[in-house]
Amino acid sequence: MLSEKHLIFNTMIKILIYLVQNLFLVYNIMLLVRILSSWVPQWQRHKLILFVSFYTDPYLNIFRKIIPPLGMFDLSPIVAFLALGVLQNIIIALLLLLL
Repeated sequence: MLSEKHLIFNTMIKILIYLVQNLFLVYNIMLLVRILSSWVPQWQRHKLILFVSFYTDPYLNIFRKIIPPLGMFDLSPIVAFLALGVLQNIIIALLLLLL
C-alpha cells in the first residue's frame, strides 16, 4: 500500500503534467493565431496580435533562420509545431518516470 506522502507526490506530479499539457496547448494556440494573423495585414497592429507576436516570434525566428521560405510559403512554423510537440512529449515522459 502506498504511503500518504507517496500519494501526495503522485498527485502533485499529475497536476504538474496537467499544467504542462495546458501550457503547451496555450502556446500552440498562440502560434496558430500568429500564423493566421500573418495572412491578414489589418490585424498586425491589434493589441492581441502584438501580444501574441511578442511571445511567439522569438521561437518562430529560430526556425526561420534554419528553413528558408519556398516562394511565398514559410514552412518553418510546421517544424516549430513539430519541435514543440516533441519537447512536450519528452517533458511529459520525464514526469511520468517520476510516478
